[in-house]
Amino acid sequence: MSPAGAPTTGRARGYRPELQGLRALAVVLVVVYHVWLGRVSGGVDVFFLISGFLVTGQLVRAAERGRVELVPLWGRMVKRLFPAALTVLLVLVAVCVVALPENRWFQTIREVVAAALYLENWQLVADSADYFNRHNEASVVQHYWSLSIQGQFYLVWPLLVLAAAWVARRAATGVRRVVAVLLVVAFGGSLAFSVVLTAADQPLAYFHSLTRVWEFALGGLLALAADSVALRRGARVALGWLGVVGLVVCGLVLKVGSVFPGWAALWPTLCGAAVIAAGATGSRLGADRLLSARPVRYVGDLSYALYLWHWPVLVLYLVVRGRQEVGWLGGAVVIGLSVALAVATHHLVEVPVRRSRVGEVRAWRAHVLGAAAMVPVLLAAFAWQEVSDRKAASYELLVDDNDHPGALARMPDFEYWGSEDATVIPPLVSLRDDFAYVEGATCRFSPRNPQDLEVCTSPASAEPARRIAVVGDSHMQQYLAALEPIAKARDWQITFMLKGGCPFSADADAMPGDARCTRWNADLVDELDELRPDLVIANGTRNVRLGLTESTPEGFVAQWRKLALIGLPLLAVRDNPRFSSSPAECVAGHGPDPAACAPPRADLLAPEPPWAPEPPWAALPDLPPNVSFADFSDYICEDETCPAIIGNVFVYLDDNHLSATYSATMAPLVEAVLLPLLGLEEDEP
Repeated sequence: MSPAGAPTTGRARGYRPELQGLRALAVVLVVVYHVWLGRVSGGVDVFFLISGFLVTGQLVRAAERGRVELVPLWGRMVKRLFPAALTVLLVLVAVCVVALPENRWFQTIREVVAAALYLENWQLVADSADYFNRHNEASVVQHYWSLSIQGQFYLVWPLLVLAAAWVARRAATGVRRVVAVLLVVAFGGSLAFSVVLTAADQPLAYFHSLTRVWEFALGGLLALAADSVALRRGARVALGWLGVVGLVVCGLVLKVGSVFPGWAALWPTLCGAAVIAAGATGSRLGADRLLSARPVRYVGDLSYALYLWHWPVLVLYLVVRGRQEVGWLGGAVVIGLSVALAVATHHLVEVPVRRSRVGEVRAWRAHVLGAAAMVPVLLAAFAWQEVSDRKAASYELLVDDNDHPGALARMPDFEYWGSEDATVIPPLVSLRDDFAYVEGATCRFSPRNPQDLEVCTSPASAEPARRIAVVGDSHMQQYLAALEPIAKARDWQITFMLKGGCPFSADADAMPGDARCTRWNADLVDELDELRPDLVIANGTRNVRLGLTESTPEGFVAQWRKLALIGLPLLAVRDNPRFSSSPAECVAGHGPDPAACAPPRADLLAPEPPWAPEPPWAALPDLPPNVSFADFSDYICEDETCPAIIGNVFVYLDDNHLSATYSATMAPLVEAVLLPLLGLEEDEP
């Protein structure tokens, strides 16, 4: 079974050798572009097209004969799809327990289960809508999103054709005519939806099943037109080569990973359609001569297994080697190992199962085979989940925890009284979930980025001693863990209005052109004017990265001026560093080695703390008088470096967010900054 879902033997009716070659070309492009170029090729769209072409043709012919037998049809699909896919998943569970850092475990477990159930694309849709999960590294099974969409297609498509056949009988018309109408409607509706959703939310559109239906429908329309459209040989030769060349250059010209599906996906899909329409030209100069060559067709036989293996091999290679890119030599190793695993899987799993007689007499037995193959994967995943849960529940940060001072270890007079062999917290396995939330609040910071302003408040008495408003993006959300214990002890109320990727600014500085963020911030000023908090806390700078890129955008200052006009004081907090990868994951691979996991502080922040030689906003004219500034850089970084661990606590939960555990250790430091601004003494409630 190839990624296109087609039979790989010449005995199948309608078999066309050039389709084997087209599958081979598509999978080679996918693998080469992924591994060596770090890009997406558009080959997956060709898989969808071929699936629509072959399956629609098969179903229509069966409907015209009056026999669309769903159980045997689905049974054959199960025999082709499940064995290799589930074998790879089972092997990956065993390998990942050993090879993957624990902070990737929960994400991988979720996706393994979703992949086994052919729901991986919807798991990725959920993650694309979750602000924090957007920062997850690619999982070893992320590529199963396309297999999930194909599996959903194989389930639904026969039902649609069966319904079309029923309509055709009732209307006394031809099945092909009704199916053609259905496909045209599906093509137009899905393509329109794909274009609109890609423009509004490209990560969501990329994995959404309905944005890909038009690619299957186009393949189906090709199948219906195959016998009625005749082209001259010269035209077919030109059409075939146009499709092949277009496929090869698509991934080089288009940023497939960031603009697909939408209009851009027409490029590889139409190129694949051109190759299918060209068919067997019988010419020595035709592209089909190359695509029908025996070695190329053998790669087509391997295409499904090769697609299954290449991505996890690539991801695990990068993890084990601690790299962001493989390089040409490493890429050759990845491709070579992927091919070897694909050959073994094809000959030891795919071929024996496909040639077996299971399901030939009693079709339901093929379904039992699929369910039996799924059980070990799900059991292994659930066992892994249990182990992970136990590890995650193995700690609790206590008040005056001598073993885990965290940020307090950066105090000038700090003396460590804890154990010499104290563990680092939180456990690596639960680190990614260590977000800062306020217990008992009316709502939580919404990682799904609501369209309309969301006002959340912490528990407090009817007349709290002070009201604090926290506004901005997730880098302000992380300070809730430091503010919560202060608010509880002093009967303050925290109101937080936070939107991921949307700092408190008059402009959409983080994502230029984001009208939703601009509207959110405009509504936010009106809400603050109505709330009248004693202090507003917001972003003071952004984009602290290697190369001293930190800045205070003019949009920040414009928003501060609006608060000055309505008489609200504001505390602007300097941003924390952002890294190219998770510091905690670096520690998992290299240990807390400063050379590997702690970049020089001078490469990220001004070399002389706290604000010398010049703060990022110092060059901006007319700073409003209502603004005070806070810089916690001395408690997030050490004097010379910005390490992953301070005071036996992981500083970051991912590549740029402070862990809630670390932020909680900053509470006394944050309190010391807030009290004077609120007119309170240190011992005054």
